[in-house]
Amino acid sequence: MRASRAAKAVISKKAPFRVYQATAMTLSRLVVSIAGLTLAACTRTPVVRTPVATAPPVESRPAAPSAVAPSNALPNRLTDAEFWKLQADISEPGGYFQIRDNFTSNEMEVGALFTMLREANVAGDVYMGVGPEQNFTYIAAIRPRMAFIVDIRRQAVVQHLMFKAFFELAKDRAEFISLVFAKPRPPGLDTTTSIQAMWDAYRNVATDSALAAKTYLRVSKHLLETHGFTFTQDERETLKYVFDAFYGYGPSIATRGFANGRGGDFAELTGYSNDRTGQPRSFLSSEENFRTIRSLHERNLIVPVSGDFGGPKAVRAVGAYLAQHHGTLRAFYVSNVEQYLFQDGKALAFYENVATIPIDSSSVFIRPYSMRRGYGGYVGPTQSLCPIGAFITAARSGRVRFYEESLACAK
Repeated sequence: MRASRAAKAVISKKAPFRVYQATAMTLSRLVVSIAGLTLAACTRTPVVRTPVATAPPVESRPAAPSAVAPSNALPNRLTDAEFWKLQADISEPGGYFQIRDNFTSNEMEVGALFTMLREANVAGDVYMGVGPEQNFTYIAAIRPRMAFIVDIRRQAVVQHLMFKAFFELAKDRAEFISLVFAKPRPPGLDTTTSIQAMWDAYRNVATDSALAAKTYLRVSKHLLETHGFTFTQDERETLKYVFDAFYGYGPSIATRGFANGRGGDFAELTGYSNDRTGQPRSFLSSEENFRTIRSLHERNLIVPVSGDFGGPKAVRAVGAYLAQHHGTLRAFYVSNVEQYLFQDGKALAFYENVATIPIDSSSVFIRPYSMRRGYGGYVGPTQSLCPIGAFITAARSGRVRFYEESLACAK
């Protein structure tokens, strides 16, 4: 059983936002696993290889053959029973990963990529991704009709279901933050308040244990009774564990819990990840973005599933669903998953899995690590929005031999 985490807020002086809450958390269970798949956080250094030739920009890349054109066959809404069956049918058993928790991403590039996706007119149809909250920002940018988030850890699926409840229970961004972190809503916040002003308002608001207890009961009831989802005992314990982590660490929660200065915390990722114009971009940076995610959740159209990118089932099952419903994959956010797939000899299996998904010439991989110049010692050319069709052709032809060539969007 996971022990509950009681915590009190301790305000840090670090800007732009740090609300550290000292915890008395004890872990009696936390061995979460993965078989060769990473999430948004990465700590291992890739092997540096000879850089490949510069990939041409997105607009000049050769078009991949269109597998299936967009159509109205994708559902506008799933019933609770359909949603639960779909995630179960697609999911593989949860696997092992060396990073036990992945509460948030560590990718401050998300704001820049938001605007890059908008400018490249990557929009609509179906989105796929991996990891925690950064998916919501990419979904807000693309505004797909449906989204699938595939993660090897079952804990990640439960965390997304918890966030589903938060989105559906909150009427706006300010209430969402209040629910996630068990902090009473400050006065004066409305739908026009900027996200940075909102975080400033919450800066000195203490965590409320009574509100936390009430909110956890609301979340549990919403998922298990209102929606009728059937959690195993382990998943119930996981829900409490993840809920307590966000309540305990507060808005300064980072990938593994306490922020360590690498990659930002929840408040920074949602309030201070800027595009090149200096504007913060995230699913919480505007009420419109928040409502986009909320609407998809209310219609059961953000489907979290457990699966290995290089495994035999999950990615291909999403592809089969899209083919059956005449859907097209518009964007696939892969974080740095490929780094680990190459290390484990499973990269080509992943690319063969992706080859089964309906795409067209505008379908792209989203690779934030391509924006980290010198990451792992690599200083060669990179491309953050990589056309899927041409890249898969290159991979199948043996021209993608290691991780750096995926960052370069080899062709």
